[in-house]
Amino acid sequence: MDKYVWFVGKFRELTGIDLSAYKRAQMERRINNFMQTQGVYSYEQFVRVLAENSSLREKFIDHLTINVSEFFRNPAQWTILQEEIIPALLKRGEGKIRAWSAGCSTGEEAYTLAMVLLQKAPQNFERILATDIDPRVLEKARQGVYSAKSVAGVPPHLLKKYFICRGEFYEANEELKRQIIFKQHDLLRDPFPHRCDLILCRNVVIYFTEDAKISLYQRFSNTLTKGGILFIGSTEQIFQARELGLKPVATFFYQKI
Repeated sequence: MDKYVWFVGKFRELTGIDLSAYKRAQMERRINNFMQTQGVYSYEQFVRVLAENSSLREKFIDHLTINVSEFFRNPAQWTILQEEIIPALLKRGEGKIRAWSAGCSTGEEAYTLAMVLLQKAPQNFERILATDIDPRVLEKARQGVYSAKSVAGVPPHLLKKYFICRGEFYEANEELKRQIIFKQHDLLRDPFPHRCDLILCRNVVIYFTEDAKISLYQRFSNTLTKGGILFIGSTEQIFQARELGLKPVATFFYQKI
């Protein structure tokens, strides 16, 4: 049997995480790099080490899940969300906006969305669901503490309004934290929330195989309400949008038909 395929099966048994949906070349490279740092040179030995050492196993999972996030990442796209997308969702008159930040990493995207919704629809959105597969980054997101460098993209008036300066760090205040529910979730395995009006999944699916991408986009489409919006990353594009029940309404924004 292919040694990588064997490892993927054993890792799924050990952790419940299915690496077969990720691009093999990228994942194999990351696995091998980590093994070398630990002085391990065979998949068989690596499986034994991961089974015996839970802290190393957590470190390895953290290494595999690429946790890169920024406040107001690609600002022009957030302007479109604020000035065009959210007003259009409100005009539907279908109650409060239900939003989901999928693959939220350390929380910057979810807090950005909360600030935008508090400015544009303060009484018209439910608590944001923010999910990620990695429990350690979710804990950091719940704490909401970021370096001065991390919050550099937050407009000064929002930084002053929603963050507390604590020396060299900034902590999201209680008003901002109350807007978000952080929850562990595996996009490839776990059930999706029902009837979302707005889904943000940005720079996550670029690591998946083409089949996994299509399956994921179809599930997002199924979860969206009619007229709901999927907001994807700046390196992504849905080529078969119509087949999935979606149509582009702005660059990186797709609407449920």
